[in-house]
Amino acid sequence: MPSIPSIRTAVEREFGALARAIRDGVRRNGFPAIPMTLAATLAIVLFQLWQRTSSGAGIVERLGVVRASLPLGVELARTPLSLFVPAPDLPVWGAAAQVFFVFGIAELSLGRLRTLGIAYASTLAATMYARQGIEMGHGRFFGLSYAAEFGRDTGPSVAVVALAICIAWRYRTVVTGCLVGGAMLVEALLVPNLAGQEHLVAILTALTFSVGAELLRRQALRTGAALDALEGLDGLEHVPH
Repeated sequence: MPSIPSIRTAVEREFGALARAIRDGVRRNGFPAIPMTLAATLAIVLFQLWQRTSSGAGIVERLGVVRASLPLGVELARTPLSLFVPAPDLPVWGAAAQVFFVFGIAELSLGRLRTLGIAYASTLAATMYARQGIEMGHGRFFGLSYAAEFGRDTGPSVAVVALAICIAWRYRTVVTGCLVGGAMLVEALLVPNLAGQEHLVAILTALTFSVGAELLRRQALRTGAALDALEGLDGLEHVPH
């Protein structure tokens, strides 16, 4: 049985860097530290309540409900708000809790603009994939059935998955990242529907962002080190002999 010190070491290795980033984010931003997360959570609850009324259902449909059968321009216009429109037949508190927890951690650890960018980019990537997947057909790898064209393609789950993977990569929460990725892969294999496939697209989008950001960060460090070295050499040349 693992000892208490070994458990603490494992927890520190997994979550230590992330916990320190969250703490620093709270200290830096003050109260409220996560205004975007609070607004997104509230938007999900309000959209759910609104779409359950007789007068609001049609308005929510026109504002934020995305289907692959729609013209591309209409679909793109609705995509930003589609992130906040949960499925009407699922408990809204589940979607709101996911957004509050994952968006909140992301806003504090990754930053507000990066969180928003990842959330929107992953949602847009999933929306575009749905059209391509339907065109490919159900029989091909990553293809979708024709029925998916008329399915409702909304909700925050794609953004939540993408942000969870980005957080795991940035702060090296390896076990958590593997659990999230593995769960999404199992879901896609057991229930091969639009939602499951889009979660895999979210993972690919997040990995693309994460690897790209890390390569840029490493290149910036190398460039900075090279410039510092050049400045040092220039200073040596001007030292009187």
